[in-house]
Amino acid sequence: MKLLEDRIVKDGSVLSDTVLKVDSFLTHQVDTGLMKEIGKVFSEAYKDAGITKIVTIEASGIAPALYTAETMQVPMIFAKKAKNITMTEGILSADVYSFTKQTTSQVSIASKFLSEDDVVLIVDDILANGQAAKGLISIIEQAGAKVAGVGIVIEKSFQDGRQFLEKEGVRVTSLARLQSLENGQITFMEADA
Repeated sequence: MKLLEDRIVKDGSVLSDTVLKVDSFLTHQVDTGLMKEIGKVFSEAYKDAGITKIVTIEASGIAPALYTAETMQVPMIFAKKAKNITMTEGILSADVYSFTKQTTSQVSIASKFLSEDDVVLIVDDILANGQAAKGLISIIEQAGAKVAGVGIVIEKSFQDGRQFLEKEGVRVTSLARLQSLENGQITFMEADA
């Protein structure tokens, strides 16, 4: 997605060979116009998949997931990283390791929001090692629902997330695929959509 790649080059900051900071439009402050375009691209890529729900993990995946759900006219669910006192029954959970935060969190979704009749598209902000997607897939499978694919805004193709998901038979659609961040330079691979 050229619009996204151009924005990454313009406003992204390379912090190391493995870390790209995109907080001015995706992971802290959100560019709603860009998110709306991202939602349209994911919607078009999965228009024939019979999607009934969009699932993400809080917090930075919420914006692209919400605009995708709005475009597809289906509900969006986000997995919570901390259970609150209102989550008292029927909780589906999985442990997720965060590459950026270098911590493991238990993420949860109330089972009443997913059923065996659902076909789910996972949407997330960044794909590194695939652990967030792995946790969400586990939760979706616990509900008996089907995963149609994983939509990623920015993929770090030099890390093994895509390979892990594809090995598991999961379709991956990334809008910007980073080939390298070496020496502070951003280089892209051909995107999926």
